Amino acid sequence: MFNLLDATKDYWRKLDELEAAYQRGEVSLTEVNARVPELMAELSRERRAAIALMQSSWSCVWREHQQAIVGTLAVGILTCAWMIA
Repeated sequence: MFNLLDATKDYWRKLDELEAAYQRGEVSLTEVNARVPELMAELSRERRAAIALMQSSWSCVWREHQQAIVGTLAVGILTCAWMIA
């Protein structure tokens, strides 16, 4: 998850640098239009990797603690039903 936060910060830093270079006239609009999709693709790769890691972590937790999770939910539901009734 921290890689995603760092990648997002890096994306915005690179985007700001690109904008500053464009404002100074060092980079043409065509180059900006070509570079922005590349930066977005880099960020989307990091996002997909973070989502895959999170899914893997949750599935591992579910496999290892399935009975405890279901039991806790059942107790919670029964407690709420008892308090409402």
